[in-house]
Amino acid sequence: IGGGTGLSTLLRGLKKHTANLTAIVTMADDGGSSGRLRRSLGLPPPGDLRACLAALSNDEDLLTQLFQYRFLEGEELDGHSFGNLFIAALSGVTGSFDRGILEAGRVLSIRGRVLPSTLANITLVADKTPALAVQAIRVQGESRIPEVAGKIRRIFLEPPDPPAFPEAIHALLNADMIVIGPGSLYTSVLPNLLVPDIANAVRASRAFRVYVCNVATQQGETDRYDCLDHWTALSEHGGEGLVDTVVANDCTDLPLVGSSVAVLASANGLLGVPTYSADLVDHQRPWRHDSDQLANSLLALLEEQTGPL
Repeated sequence: IGGGTGLSTLLRGLKKHTANLTAIVTMADDGGSSGRLRRSLGLPPPGDLRACLAALSNDEDLLTQLFQYRFLEGEELDGHSFGNLFIAALSGVTGSFDRGILEAGRVLSIRGRVLPSTLANITLVADKTPALAVQAIRVQGESRIPEVAGKIRRIFLEPPDPPAFPEAIHALLNADMIVIGPGSLYTSVLPNLLVPDIANAVRASRAFRVYVCNVATQQGETDRYDCLDHWTALSEHGGEGLVDTVVANDCTDLPLVGSSVAVLASANGLLGVPTYSADLVDHQRPWRHDSDQLANSLLALLEEQTGPL
């Protein structure tokens, strides 16, 4: 469950082990190519879905490069992703957005499937408190939230009770393992759990449930957050009883860039749930997880819970 680069990173590692994968993806994006298609065609935003489709492709070579291609500045299609346009075209040809996503997966021969958390026209809203300010300001739109300075107090969806995509609920209730994250905490991960039936299905599922904490902070979202802060935000927005284990990084040798700092595993027991920690960092891009390390760790945890896979 997630979106953006975090979920794509996880899927690239897991697809080497199994095709029994379902990605449940945030639908709150309103920026860039996705936002333009959303406004001009009335389509749900395809961008995070497109990235996950590409990550699950059997061959991330020419066809996937084409799917991820973004038209250059100065061109008439400036900023649009070819994959987004392709999904929009398939939605028109097949008569529905979800059918278009299904057909795009077939074209890319993906290992698994990619589902939206909801098909409702939702807007992500955040209450943020700027430095030295007492009163929070309200920021509307997923793309604007990280750009406005201040600490996020809470996020919510408008409308507040969107219906979940039925196949996503079915997948959660029948899963062997549910993995929440990694990814932008407030704009990629939590919006899925703000769809009430998604969070309820996670709690009701008999699957082994894991939250993967990010390896680095994100400017405008999680400045100065540690693992406990991430976990607290997840619990406050998604409710109690969501997961059985938290997975976190414990590698301290991270030459991060900009204002990002490493997010390390909290002291054992501090979160109130078991914590599994390991070196999960991509040392070439230390603000991201290593796909293989993360996938191997998750599968090892699952095997501990259920026996040999």
